[in-house]
Order: sequence, then C-alpha cells, then structure tokens
Amino acid sequence: MNVLLHPDRLLPADPTTRAIARSLYASVADRPIVSPHGHTDPCWWGENASFSNPADLFITPDHYVVRMLVSQGIPYEALGIGEGARSDPREIWRSFAANYHLFQGTPSRLWLDHAFSTVFGLIERLSSENADAQYDAIAEKLQSAQYRPRALFDRFGIEVIATTDSALDDLRWHAMARESGWKGRVVPTYRPDSVVDPDSDNFGANLDRLGELTACDTGTWQGYLDAHRARRAFFRAMGATATDHGHPTPRTANLSEVEAAALFARIRSGKARDDDAELFRAQMLTEMARMSVEDGLVMQLHTGSFRSHNAGVHARYGRDRGFDIPVPVSFTLALKPLLDAVGMDPRLRLILFTLDETTYSRELAPLAGAYPSLRLGPPWWFHDSFEGIRRFRERVTETAGFRNTVGFNDDTRALCSIPARHDVSRRADSAFLAELVVTHRLDEGEAYEIALLLSDGLAREGYRLEQGDT
Repeated sequence: MNVLLHPDRLLPADPTTRAIARSLYASVADRPIVSPHGHTDPCWWGENASFSNPADLFITPDHYVVRMLVSQGIPYEALGIGEGARSDPREIWRSFAANYHLFQGTPSRLWLDHAFSTVFGLIERLSSENADAQYDAIAEKLQSAQYRPRALFDRFGIEVIATTDSALDDLRWHAMARESGWKGRVVPTYRPDSVVDPDSDNFGANLDRLGELTACDTGTWQGYLDAHRARRAFFRAMGATATDHGHPTPRTANLSEVEAAALFARIRSGKARDDDAELFRAQMLTEMARMSVEDGLVMQLHTGSFRSHNAGVHARYGRDRGFDIPVPVSFTLALKPLLDAVGMDPRLRLILFTLDETTYSRELAPLAGAYPSLRLGPPWWFHDSFEGIRRFRERVTETAGFRNTVGFNDDTRALCSIPARHDVSRRADSAFLAELVVTHRLDEGEAYEIALLLSDGLAREGYRLEQGDT
C-alpha cells in the first residue's frame, strides 16, 4: 500500500465542504502546468542529459532541504557542499534519509513524498532502513531516457516554463533547445540585478561586459539605458515575456535626467555616496518600468529578503545556502515615485512579491485593487505552502479579488517538485473556494470558473504568455 499520499490531503475536514473541494480539485487536477517564474537550469533543456544521481537531484541543490539539515547541526560537507565535501552521493543520501523526520509537517515533505511516489513509484516513506533500496530504485530510473529533463517536462504536462537568466547571459542553452526540434516551450526571463545593483560582485566589470554585448557606451547614462533596451530586445527575440528584479526593498525613485546621470556618474567612477547604491536601485526600478511600457515585458519585483545572513557561510559556501531570511518592507510610500510616473498606464504589468505577509491586506491588496498596472504574485519562498496560500487568499481576496492576482508559480530549481507544488496550490485553492461556496459567498458555478483561472489561466494571462512563441 502506498502510504505517502492520502487522496484527501489538504482538503477540508467537514464532509460537505470536502465533497465540494474534491469536485473542484478534480476539475483542475490534470490542467496543464504553466510555470512563468522559476529557476530550473537552462542547461537541462538544452543538453537534455541524464541526472547524475538521487543526491544531486534531491538534496545538494535544494536550499529548503539543506537549510533544515544544517539547522540540526549537519555540516555542509556531509551534504556535498564546500571544500572537502563528502563525494559519495550514497552517503549523502543516507544522511538525508536518517534525518527525513525533520521534514514532518513541512511543505518540503509534501513535495518530496509526491515526487518519490508519483515520479519514481516508491510506496514507503524514506528512512534509514530503506535508504539504500530507494537510492537504487531512483538511480536506476535516472539512467533511462524517460527520466531525462525533456521527457519529465512532457510527462508533467508542462505547457511552458520560464527560467531566470542574467542580463549578461548568452542564452545558448535556450538556443540549443529551440534548435533541437523538441516542442517544449522554455522561455528566458531578463534578470538585470548584476548590472543594476552597485553592491553586486564585480559591478564595474559587469557594466563593461554589458557594453561589449550591446556595442553601447555603458560609461554614460544614456548609453547604459540603451544597453538595457538592447538586451531586453534580445531576450524578447528568444521568447521572454517577463523581467525579474530581486531588490532588498521596493523603494523606487523618479529623478530628473540630470540627477540620474549625475548619480550614475558617481557610481560608475567609484565615488558613490552612502545612499547612492539604494537610490540607484530605486531609480532603475522606475527605468525598468518605463521600458516595460515600451516593450511589453511583464515586470516582477521580489523583495523583502536579507540575503546571505551569515557572512561566514556566504564566504565559505557561496549564495543560496539557506541563510536568506525575510525582513519587513513597506510598499505604499516606496512604490509611489514609480506609480506616479507610469502606474496608471495599462501597458505596464508589475507583479509584486513579498516575504512580509503583514503587507498583504494593509498595502498590497489595496494597491493592486486600485492601480491598473499592478498584480499580486503568489506566496513566495517561505510562504509557498498550504498555510501560506491560505493566508494569502484570505488577506487579499476581499480587497483585490482574484483577477488582480496571477494564479500560482512554483519558483523552483527542483524539477521533480514542480508537479507537487502545483498540486498543493490547486488543493489549497479548491479548499478555499469550497468554503466560499458553503458560506454562500460564491455560486458553485463561479467556483469552478475561478478554479480554472487559479490553476493556469491567470498565470498565462498575467505573464502575457499567450502573446509569445508557441
């Protein structure tokens, strides 16, 4: 008997409500997966090589898994990370299996159990006792063509998936996937952080490289803006429909051209003042919004994370090692300069994400419920869970409605968790809609219509994916 997945998981306990939720979920369970924001490796889609082993697939690259194990005193080296790391993937897997109980009650357990069961056919929960047998079962399957990235893309019912790519990326893996004859739709996303954040490593060299790629003079303000326009056009030609901006805060600015040029000159020459880096990031959000009005790329803003909280971990093991921690942010005043400039222009589509849930009902829902340019992104990162999705729906729906949100995106680099994450979202939304029906806030027919939108329709429309290549 398969003990990993109960058919009624995440559905309401009340029998009447559960029956409606079951029916709603059944109507969307097999809908195509639209994944408009994520971090899968473009090389997977270009080369389509087999995954090497279970540890490299499920453990080492997954910061949700890594951070939980590290929080219990397991060293990074035992997880295959860092100088002197344990090189035997089977030993890494055994350590993971021995500590699988740490994930009880977490979304990671839901995602992992879903992948183990539905993707690899396992029927027992991972433990020390079955660690080797389950490792061998997964490893054997990974060697077959049916478990290569493109085959899994097709098997999972993915309609389109977006990667997140540096402004300096040559997108060669995207080109390789396109030229292979494979029909899967993989699109890039323009992520300019390395060339808009003066605190980025090698910022000056990055601007030089941006100039080389575009034949624009990135030593001048106008030349620098023209370089962004050129790169955005290149990404659009490769299928991109969106940009993404990961900023510490949502602060924006709307300086005059003279002031902006002077600010850029100070930063480019290495003579920046104390607040110049944050002011420049703020100005560039407004400049990116203006460019989105021009070229139609949907703009995403992810904010509210203190990156690499532990300096020693960052220095020794690098970025994305589980030490990114949520911090409070505020949107109402921070976004005002950008919204005063272009917020009423319906050509702009700005999708807002936050790790600060206190802003949902106080700021984000009222803003999205007023400005035609704004949409709310789904619960992100630490809140990508059944409870997080529920809190989001409860706090934003009464002010912003459903259609000022963009459905769900999985925002992951863990390929095998993608169907699981969408399944959790569809179950959570079905449970929420069922409660609206039984309390007579929605007609049942309306609930089915909204369930379809939340499963894939709003993501497709919100990211303008219907306008791209097919």
